[in-house]
Amino acid sequence: MTPWVQRLVFANIGMFFLQLAAPALTDMLVFVPELVLLRPWSIVTYMFLHGGLMHILFNMIGLFFFGSRVESRLGSQRFLTLYFVSGISGAVLSSIFAPSAAILGASAGVFGVMLAFAMFWPRERIYIWGILPVQAWLLVLVTTILTINSGMRGSQGGVADFAHLGGYVGAFLYLKWLERTAGAKRFKAMAVPAVAGETLSKWRQVDTQSIHELNRDEVNRILDKINATGLGSLTGQEKLFLSNFVPPDDRVPPS
Repeated sequence: MTPWVQRLVFANIGMFFLQLAAPALTDMLVFVPELVLLRPWSIVTYMFLHGGLMHILFNMIGLFFFGSRVESRLGSQRFLTLYFVSGISGAVLSSIFAPSAAILGASAGVFGVMLAFAMFWPRERIYIWGILPVQAWLLVLVTTILTINSGMRGSQGGVADFAHLGGYVGAFLYLKWLERTAGAKRFKAMAVPAVAGETLSKWRQVDTQSIHELNRDEVNRILDKINATGLGSLTGQEKLFLSNFVPPDDRVPPS
């Protein structure tokens, strides 16, 4: 696990045991829209509370599988901002569409991380229940449709559907804001053509053993794709990603 994924997992697990030891803590930290002015901290603290073992288990599994790659891609500071922006926007959207519903759980933050994963690796296969392969973009689309449908029906089963949707909305807006303020669009426009053709001519010299395990599988997948269908078959995003691991003289020059 990357640093902040690990800290968030431990913080959530630790808080879960505190809830078991002191149940009154949940009432103090849960987000209740009608009480937000009296408990402003709850718009953040609710993200570390869970309603049961299965609730925290699924959230932490999602954070574990999606979070490390997203943190590695964004950097720790931006990843943490993404997580909390998603959680807070989840609380805001829930208070608008379900003002009388108390919410708790890390789901909004995890949904935001999942959206970021799908935006960076849309065709990455996610195995539902470890069996059913679904591409990341399709998983987000399906969960969005199901969540909207459930929310409109009154969110049966105590699921905070609008908080989940708020996590998606917050993450999307934050990532688009990053593209604009960090110059990501300009960088991509310059970098993707630059890594085409001759610039990646030394792809065979990529030392996969020196690459961090978080990125190694993706690099190996791209190298296998080149071996199978040629360098020209790579997408711009794949070329840009691989350019980080070729010998120094083949990397994209700084903008």
